[in-house]
Amino acid sequence: MMPDSSAQRSFLQKHKKRQQFIRLMRIAVFLVFLIVWEISARLGLIDSFIFGSPSQVCLAFRALLLTNHLLSHIGITVFETLASFFLVVGFSLFFSVLLWLCPRLAAILEPYLVVLNSLPKSALAPLLIVWLGANYKTIILAGISVAIFGSILNLYASFTEIDPDSLKLIRTLGGKRKDELLRVALPSSVPYLLSVMKVNIGLCLVGVVIGEFIGAKQGLGFLIIYSSQIFKLDWMILSIILLCIIAMLLYQAVNLVEKRVVHAGGANRSW
Repeated sequence: MMPDSSAQRSFLQKHKKRQQFIRLMRIAVFLVFLIVWEISARLGLIDSFIFGSPSQVCLAFRALLLTNHLLSHIGITVFETLASFFLVVGFSLFFSVLLWLCPRLAAILEPYLVVLNSLPKSALAPLLIVWLGANYKTIILAGISVAIFGSILNLYASFTEIDPDSLKLIRTLGGKRKDELLRVALPSSVPYLLSVMKVNIGLCLVGVVIGEFIGAKQGLGFLIIYSSQIFKLDWMILSIILLCIIAMLLYQAVNLVEKRVVHAGGANRSW
């Protein structure tokens, strides 16, 4: 029996209207916040020197953009974040597979991974700067250090939760460990990998900014510290806003990849 198409269309229309309402309310809340911020600064309800105002931030954005310095800082931070993110994904997938293939090694290393993941990541950045020097490679490594240990643990946990009957079926059909990995383990871990990627993109950005705070001469993290030292607080607020925008865009990019992969997987299953 075919589902009622009119009821289906009605549900889709309601869902679409709900999503549009949510988007409009998000924009409205943001606009109200900007208006209240600007009015409070102009009326002296808040100190405009310390808290700035939207108009001051826009003027700072224009001034920095004209000097071409701002695009350089943004580009460096985005590059370091993406580099650390892709390295985290590659390394975490490799080590998770290695631990799954070698249960004894996993039993030995798992407590150390838990301890390293529990460390305050901001404490690692100064050590990395001292050991390796202040350069972009160290900043990328700082971004990696924030996300890598938790990523390995989460992905390895996804491998351990694989349906044993599926693995048994592969062995019954004469498959080897490689077949279990390629035909069962890796495909079943894709949702976990995508979920970990959505978390890691933000963590890598945090790690990069922490590294730039301490030992960089370029990047938005450096610009925040530098602007606070010379009391250009509108630059600092602008840098923080830009970091929020970058984090949102990177998250949406990973989210789009997840939707594409899920859609492609659903299409393959239906075929």
